[in-house]
Amino acid sequence: MPKTEHWQWYVEEFTPTELHHHAIDETYFAGRTAFQNVAVIRTATFGKMLVLDGDTQSAQADEKIYHETLVHPALAASASPDDVLILGGGEGATLREALRCPDVRRCTMVDIDGDVVELSKRYLPEWSDGAFDDPRARVIVGDALAFLRDDDGTYGAILSDLTEPLADSPSNPLFSRTVFADIKRRLAPSGVYALQASTAGFHNMALHAKMARTLRRFYRYVRSFYAHVPAFDNDWAFLACSDAVDVAALPAARIDAYVNRLRGENYFYDDETHRRLFSLPLYLRRELAREGDVFE
Repeated sequence: MPKTEHWQWYVEEFTPTELHHHAIDETYFAGRTAFQNVAVIRTATFGKMLVLDGDTQSAQADEKIYHETLVHPALAASASPDDVLILGGGEGATLREALRCPDVRRCTMVDIDGDVVELSKRYLPEWSDGAFDDPRARVIVGDALAFLRDDDGTYGAILSDLTEPLADSPSNPLFSRTVFADIKRRLAPSGVYALQASTAGFHNMALHAKMARTLRRFYRYVRSFYAHVPAFDNDWAFLACSDAVDVAALPAARIDAYVNRLRGENYFYDDETHRRLFSLPLYLRRELAREGDVFE
């Protein structure tokens, strides 16, 4: 076995009995903002990495798997993706992916932690790849709760790239039936609401199922999908919600036409990947079908 004594380690604790170790080559920043603990590091395997409150948010080597999965099924399905709203997404990668779609005329991103936005611009510019300077981008540093309450816009796609609703997370208040109702009021009738929705492993799918059960009270179609993200060491789940379109059933020709019009090349998402994303294992389908907890 190789010796590891010379490494410093970032240890992510999934549960008290499950850890993931990353060898650190360099630490660019480690500190606390007004809202959360933040670290920007470079790891031996995954390159640069953003860590919030001890949890990996994205890594240089595979962030496109996560961000293409969150953004493109929703934009491909929306009948009017000209105006897009992003909740969270401080690194700028969700903004980057949305702005690759030529139909998007304006993309509003609302993140509560301006320090994370600035740290990402400084240390992780590859994530945004110029998106913060795109004239179609409207970046608001502020409370998404207040924005959803006070804004009078209607959006063809709403993308939620918030952290998980853990008790100590600034995103926790954004996971409730009241907030989900506010999001629905901001969504165009033909639009799609897509959100990162926790993990989908056989041993850690309960929070995802809780989100899905809650959102089924608001939308005709609520479809789970997931991708394995190596830096997370997990199958990461998402939800696509709409009254107008079943995102899981998009025709191949529609996805191909959408992908072919994107600026630049995709790394992960296309029609074949789309079918794989929405092909759920039996254990997850059973969990989603049963009665259980919901957000109040």
